[in-house]
Amino acid sequence: MISKTKIKSRIKRKTKSELAETIRLATKNESWIKLAAILSGPTRQYSSVNLEEIEKQTTVGDTVIIPGKVLSKGEITKKVRICALSFSQTALDKLKKTKSEVVSILEEIKKNLKASGVKLIK
Repeated sequence: MISKTKIKSRIKRKTKSELAETIRLATKNESWIKLAAILSGPTRQYSSVNLEEIEKQTTVGDTVIIPGKVLSKGEITKKVRICALSFSQTALDKLKKTKSEVVSILEEIKKNLKASGVKLIK
């Protein structure tokens, strides 16, 4: 595992202010430290997750964190709450059909400080 000091030094290299703020907020709470370590790393190592993968790994009502982008391959039939850095437009359209909730990771950290009931999919 990476130290908080190392994560804080990596924040300085981030050019997107929302991403830097997300990492900063995640380091303040021990529950989110694993996510902060992932997000503070190189952006080319962020994950891209298809809807079919989310469909396989979740149940109805789950909250899912994706440290990267949600892509549209596959279908989703459940109503879930998905928190990610970005979404493809077709993935957003498919998620609206199932009435799934789509939020940024920053919003989820602010709302759920203890990271309770959250699944991390990489």
